[in-house]
Amino acid sequence: MTSPGRYHLLLAISERPVQHGWWRREDVARDKFHAWVDQYGRTMPGARVTLTDEDTGDVLDDR
Repeated sequence: MTSPGRYHLLLAISERPVQHGWWRREDVARDKFHAWVDQYGRTMPGARVTLTDEDTGDVLDDR
């Protein structure tokens, strides 16, 4: 089985995970990150979007 992708997006509302996504390319994941921040981060109280590099464990962006 192949991995779903190196770059993981997590949308959490009040610290509860509600949506995930994985992408193989960082540029695509960053585009999705910004879209999720625009869509959810500004309209849902307590929303947090996090982009993580699953290979290194580094959080690349968090808003």
